[in-house]
Amino acid sequence: MQINTVNIRRISAACMLLAACAGSGAAWADEVLASVSSPDRAISVEVQLGAGGKLAYAIQRRGKPLIAPSRLGFVLANAPQLDNGFTLDKQSVSEHDDTWEQPWGERRYVRNHYKELRLELVQKELQNRRMALVFRVFDDGVGFRYEIPDQPQLKETRIADELTEFVVAPPATAWWQQAGETAALEYATHKSPLSEVGMANTPMTIRTQDGTHIAFHEAALVDYASMWLRKVEGQKLRAHLTPSATGAPVVRQGAFTTPWRTMQIADSAGGLYMSDLVLNLNEPNKLGDVSWVHPSKFVGVWWEMHLEKSSWGSGAKHGATTANTRRYIDFAAKNGFRGVLVEGWNLGWDGNWSGSGSSFSFTESYPDFDLPGLSAYAIGKGVRLIGHHETGGNVARYEKQMDAGYQLYAKVGVDSIKSGYVTDAGTALFAGPDGSTHFAYTDSQEGSRHYLKAVTEAARYKLAIDTHEPIKDTGLRRTYPNWVSREGARGMEYNAWGNPINSVDHEVNLIFTRMLSGPMDYTPGILSLEGVKGKPINSTQAKQLASFVVIYSPIVMAADLIENYEKYPGPFKFIKDVPTDWSDTRVINGAMGEYATIARKDRRSDDWYIGSVTDGAARTLPLPLTFLDPGKRYTAEIYRDGDQADYRTSHRFDIVIEKQEVTAKTTLQLKLAPGGGQAIRLTPTK
Repeated sequence: MQINTVNIRRISAACMLLAACAGSGAAWADEVLASVSSPDRAISVEVQLGAGGKLAYAIQRRGKPLIAPSRLGFVLANAPQLDNGFTLDKQSVSEHDDTWEQPWGERRYVRNHYKELRLELVQKELQNRRMALVFRVFDDGVGFRYEIPDQPQLKETRIADELTEFVVAPPATAWWQQAGETAALEYATHKSPLSEVGMANTPMTIRTQDGTHIAFHEAALVDYASMWLRKVEGQKLRAHLTPSATGAPVVRQGAFTTPWRTMQIADSAGGLYMSDLVLNLNEPNKLGDVSWVHPSKFVGVWWEMHLEKSSWGSGAKHGATTANTRRYIDFAAKNGFRGVLVEGWNLGWDGNWSGSGSSFSFTESYPDFDLPGLSAYAIGKGVRLIGHHETGGNVARYEKQMDAGYQLYAKVGVDSIKSGYVTDAGTALFAGPDGSTHFAYTDSQEGSRHYLKAVTEAARYKLAIDTHEPIKDTGLRRTYPNWVSREGARGMEYNAWGNPINSVDHEVNLIFTRMLSGPMDYTPGILSLEGVKGKPINSTQAKQLASFVVIYSPIVMAADLIENYEKYPGPFKFIKDVPTDWSDTRVINGAMGEYATIARKDRRSDDWYIGSVTDGAARTLPLPLTFLDPGKRYTAEIYRDGDQADYRTSHRFDIVIEKQEVTAKTTLQLKLAPGGGQAIRLTPTK
């Protein structure tokens, strides 16, 4: 819903050019076409025209160069390049300021305030072929995209290469994950000088020498190849489109717009997390009423398979049996969990399914699993089964059965689905227009089409989707709010069998890299702190609790075994209490790869929840409670590391649970053990 009216102001081209000339000093340009500043005037963007009519842009922040002149344009496979011979036809600047409401999210209301520069460009020597550039400049960053209008000179656009550059001016350090490799988005985060980055996925976060933080990403990835970032030389990065198996990475007919290329900019890592820029660059909700989407927590038949206690496939160790599922339903009902996930319920898990998916049925259960009966049993106890569709990366087979699978779930009362695409990068199987199949990347243009098709088709049946092995999040949850979460990074399962397992700084790296793109189904809450054969996890129990707050998802799996939750009732209470939908979020403190403290307010009460996590270093962090309502008293229920807690020893289980009366004037001291954390619930005192 709209809270404020939209304020649009048109500024004359003459005034804009005067401002551009006043702030220009770039040697790259023969001509400065235009400039625009953020509403608070801290960030300014200048668009330049170089020799031969080539385009570039540059960004300054507080008067200092941040992005040096960086090239724009495309190499086309079926026509001359869209990168030179340009002249300016029209330009305009407008300002937009409104506030919109999220149906679920990190905060209920989001302000969308930016200035927009629109440039209409012409290649006169190519029959007046046209292209537009649109920049939106926020107080917390910049987004820009290309728009190709419908024109007879370019009925079909085959993009062989995107020339978009990001030339970082000051020396910088990068936190990044490799792109184009076997495990897709499931690599550990690297820290290196920006000049040593290879092929990186996004979001990629950098910190410049003066402490400015920038996160490079994209928004509204629709019918287009995902953008990787390739280091060219020095600190020059260039867009690299995910390759296609059938020709040019992107093929579009008629008019289209590219995804937004985004740079979130802040003074701190916490400032990046507080940015809503990526969400704001997506279109508003297209689904209408989405009250059928239910933020919630769930348990299920999952972790036991990763521990090799049971199997996805049929046989004596089969986990998805009617008896085992009823056990989880009873546990969920008793402890207030809405959902029960069951993996391995359907035919096709026997044999080598990973990367094949050639035998999966999405409508037929194994004989020892009663889908209709279990769903009815769950609903009778106030619980819902969470569906599961593992494709093994066989998109072609899945799309043939997808509608029937959705219909089945809707018929029996399942209202959300976890989908999976377990396969190596570049080996997903897609159908061609002639019915043949071919291998391709899941984040190719074909992949982006498929994932969105899965979500929009699911919406027809009022089904929410949680995608694993996904295409990366680019804020499309605003447009399609039934796309509730996704994986897109190393999840908890790597702590079961990974070699290596997730590092002790994994969570703090996720918060300021992967989490900048959107919700992650991380599956926290392993109170046993053990993987396969008792292998220790790099965490304390308190850190497992804090992860429910710092790693956001509207649907969250409490992943451990039932017997472990029954063994540790004290910490399990926080897992039962913590909500998954928030009216407000505040980053209290944080540093890249080191620590983070996040406070969130429950959307359905006046309670606040705090999560704080650290890397391998012990820390004491101040927690001022100034975000609380003044004049009110609160009971702080604190779950902290014990005095001897340490993720490297048996003391990783040491946890202290205590209560304290606090107010908005209180400053707590968070004592975090090596590899530890702290979780707090703040409830107004009655």
